[in-house]
Amino acid sequence: MPVRMDKPWEPLNENSLKTVASHLGVYQLANEAGDIVYIGVADARTLFGLKGELRNAIASPPAGASQFRVEINMAYRTRHAELLQAYKHDHGELPIGNTDIDERMLGRLRPAG
Repeated sequence: MPVRMDKPWEPLNENSLKTVASHLGVYQLANEAGDIVYIGVADARTLFGLKGELRNAIASPPAGASQFRVEINMAYRTRHAELLQAYKHDHGELPIGNTDIDERMLGRLRPAG
């Protein structure tokens, strides 16, 4: 599995959620330009898993989010941290919508390529 999520973007709307299951995992939200604005996780405390998290994002889109992509993953905490670390490595900071993350708690990741 690549470090960065490379799945195609889907429009952030109710119609697109028909293909999303209520599994645990991670997701990314992006603006119209495809810039990642939030990296989130659907964990054991999340009501309705990924579908529930995306419904919340539709109701109140963080930082102008209009697209999403998901990854079902039972190691969701590790994968969430990995995606955040890769983003920080690439951009020097976390996505604009990830104000809920304490950067001091993230390790450093230096992915190849």
